[in-house]
Amino acid sequence: MTPDLSSTVREHVRAGFPAIWIKTDEPDEAIRELRDLARADEYAFGLWDLEDGLRIGIGEGEGQPLDPLAAVRALSGLPDDRPALMVLHHFHRFIDSPEIVQAVCKATAVGKRLGRHLIVLAPLERLPAELLRLFVVIEHALPTREQLASIARETATEPGELPADEQLEKVLDSAAGLTRAEAENSFALSLIRHRQLIPQVIWELKSAVLRKSGSLRLSRSEADFSMLGGLDSLKSFCRRALAPSPGARPRGVLLLGVPGTGKTAFARALGAECGRPVLELDIGALMGSLVGQTEQRLREALAIVDRMAPAILFVDELEKGMSGVGSSSDGGVSGRLLGTLLTWLNDHESDIFTIGTCNDIRRLPPEFVRAERFDGVFFIDLPSRAEKDSIWAIYRDRFGFDNGESLPNDESWTGAEIRSCCRLARLLQLSLREASGLVIPLATSAAASVAQLRQWAEGRCLDATREGVFHLASSDSARRRKVAPDPSRN
Repeated sequence: MTPDLSSTVREHVRAGFPAIWIKTDEPDEAIRELRDLARADEYAFGLWDLEDGLRIGIGEGEGQPLDPLAAVRALSGLPDDRPALMVLHHFHRFIDSPEIVQAVCKATAVGKRLGRHLIVLAPLERLPAELLRLFVVIEHALPTREQLASIARETATEPGELPADEQLEKVLDSAAGLTRAEAENSFALSLIRHRQLIPQVIWELKSAVLRKSGSLRLSRSEADFSMLGGLDSLKSFCRRALAPSPGARPRGVLLLGVPGTGKTAFARALGAECGRPVLELDIGALMGSLVGQTEQRLREALAIVDRMAPAILFVDELEKGMSGVGSSSDGGVSGRLLGTLLTWLNDHESDIFTIGTCNDIRRLPPEFVRAERFDGVFFIDLPSRAEKDSIWAIYRDRFGFDNGESLPNDESWTGAEIRSCCRLARLLQLSLREASGLVIPLATSAAASVAQLRQWAEGRCLDATREGVFHLASSDSARRRKVAPDPSRN
């Protein structure tokens, strides 16, 4: 279990660390915990922020406003001989100033001798080179599940507002990753709207929080596996992987396949099937113009993902973000991005199931497909006859077509092309056979690429349709296999 902030700071203070940087999204909560720590351990306490200035003592008191340099110098000039905590709120705005850097160096040297500690609260880690070795960085954890449950009970005080155990667990799942204030606000909004805590309202707020990151989007689909034709082996594998299993943690799956065969739809349907949110990571949105900015954005996005557990992380078209590895054309950004992502895939302990997709495996670095990076690498081929019949049934029903209407020739069609035919037929008021003339299958327009992709997958990937390794011969046999005559094709 992750120790709370006051316990972690207490350990570092007793160990004599003169400068502590606390990365926090909840500065008011951090200040409260630090003030309680100072009171419990009988430390002198100082607090500075830009609005109220420097305040000395456990109480609020009168301040000396607007001088960040004076706040740093005050650490060595405190009137009290006791060990002290000097807390600087949002001080990252001033830390790059040469005068501030020099003052911090001097103050920490004095603080080390006198047992006085400089503590910076900031939403991000941004230290100049001169101060990197002086500060230890501590992450202020977001509220635990137990703390979220306590907030829910304090907010939902009237009879019937707090749901029963199973529903309460879903509420807490939906609130994971929110700050205390965000959780309290979302609970209150749910009570205003529905007079009960329900997950849907909380997901709305969480989705808005994720949009601010710029690279993550929350996807919640109502379509589960019953609305996704085929892929029986892949569905079974992921169901079993996500079932509770003591002593083992699932990693995820890498999906290779022809575009339009349902890789994105599968990721979203898995979320609905297992009751987990799907967090979609846009690698293109991570790219920054400054050195190190792209990797920093990825680390921040993955930190958000960890806080949202349990969840599914979906990264579409991985090869587009990693194809520059080994090339000097992007200044090494792709290589550093790859290293950051691979490190997280190996080391993260959060309950995150990762689904990556790829349309051209040759552009993806080989590190991605080695054992233990994912639980399995699956190839999604063009659908078999039985799978296409299932997909036709789903989309004919969705777009309001009579199941007795004759179907067009769908040789080498993907699920996306079947959907496009149904949608165009409804949009243009055509029959399915007429609309099929407007659909050009990818297997025809990009036949060489599709053939190369299928050949590469031979013996290298698991088959998404049938149990075992993908083999071209068995896949082609299944695609040609006859089924009972369908009167709709007569």
